[in-house]
Amino acid sequence: MKKIVTVALMLIATVTFAQNKNARASMEVDGVCLMCKSRIEKASLNTKGVKSAVWNVKTHELKLIYDERKTNLETIENNILAVGHDVKEKKATDEAYNSVHPCCKYRDEDVKGAHNETPKQ
Repeated sequence: MKKIVTVALMLIATVTFAQNKNARASMEVDGVCLMCKSRIEKASLNTKGVKSAVWNVKTHELKLIYDERKTNLETIENNILAVGHDVKEKKATDEAYNSVHPCCKYRDEDVKGAHNETPKQ
């Protein structure tokens, strides 16, 4: 009986420690400007368990630090999709996408081009 309890406790401890409280991940998220950056990072940080979220405007890479015991990448992606930004393999609904500011319409080539132009001096 004592051996069974010991083995059970060891299995529980292994499962508990298998999840990382400071997991790191990165994902591609579409956007074009600093308003997008703010929206993407806010959606990520509003996900319970996300400790850090930094989105790069030029590379479209979102770097995350999160607690795997409280959330997962799919939940974070769903929160980003809900505010209107596409992730690598999923698209935001048209309703969510249409809620973003006109300046942030990253699917529109004209808007993308306007953000890529260098200001004339």
